[in-house]
Amino acid sequence: MTQHCCESMQRQLESVCEEHSSRHECPDALIDYFPRLKEYGLIVHDGGSSSIAISFCPWCGTKLSELQK
Repeated sequence: MTQHCCESMQRQLESVCEEHSSRHECPDALIDYFPRLKEYGLIVHDGGSSSIAISFCPWCGTKLSELQK
């Protein structure tokens, strides 16, 4: 299991919605993590599976690229 920068990020990425089969369909899912790329993204809730890459944690401010080393 991947350790993330803070409890809020960890909670957000581990959350599972009982109503939606995909994180991109759930309005409560805000962040996605791509382990192969070691990148984080803000989910774009437009009906697709897009996300916008982010460099800093929205909760604690940690620079996310430092976690990838």
